[in-house]
Amino acid sequence: MYISTGLPMSDGTPGERIWIVGASTGIGADLARAYARRGARLVLSARSEQPLIELAAEIGGAEVIAVDTADRASLDAASEQIAAGGPLDRAISLAALYDPGKVLDIDPDTAAHLVTVNLTGSFLFARAAAPLLRDGGQLVLTGSVAGYVGLPQGQMYSASKAGVINLCETLRNELAPRIRVRMISPGFVDTRLTEKNDFRMPGLMQPADAAARIVKGLDGTRFEVHFPRRLTLVLKLLRKLPYALSLPLLKRLAA
Repeated sequence: MYISTGLPMSDGTPGERIWIVGASTGIGADLARAYARRGARLVLSARSEQPLIELAAEIGGAEVIAVDTADRASLDAASEQIAAGGPLDRAISLAALYDPGKVLDIDPDTAAHLVTVNLTGSFLFARAAAPLLRDGGQLVLTGSVAGYVGLPQGQMYSASKAGVINLCETLRNELAPRIRVRMISPGFVDTRLTEKNDFRMPGLMQPADAAARIVKGLDGTRFEVHFPRRLTLVLKLLRKLPYALSLPLLKRLAA
């Protein structure tokens, strides 16, 4: 479905064709706005169609395809629709579930669904998107700074994002040089997901600021786009420490 208000995009010339999954709210919606301002031809996806329709009308037009990244059939159907419109320049997935708390307190079915959406969904998205990309196109998956180390209150979210990081690293090597695999690792961003947190979130960012960091980062050449650096660099350092040092420091965070 193509939604248009009849308004021209940017300078009126066609730009990159970009598929954004998780575009209905938060970072994904602001990323769509940012790329629309640059004249991109957007394909917007999420599980809920109505917010995508409203966003497409707001930004002057976009193709809207509802999709569930945890459902292989849903992604296969979406990829068939997208293929009909020509190759993609970028395919970006920001879809995720989040449920903070202690690991053994989570309901097992909830934990399994979270891993399915975050990790298996990233794999299924990569599988569906890779054939749609032009040579030199970008496949972009979203990890998290929560995946750097086993953070207190990270529950299965941290574990699933650690898996996404590993998946991105593997795909980077396997798909090069035809496809450029990139990884987004956000810190705390003020979205409906982080509203669940009952603890102080250092370096909390607004979605529009996060989207701007992503656009700038994906225009560069580095494998990972991570922010805010005052948080990410500390966690990267913590990851490099031997367990004898890092585990006691992590335990202090949980105190």
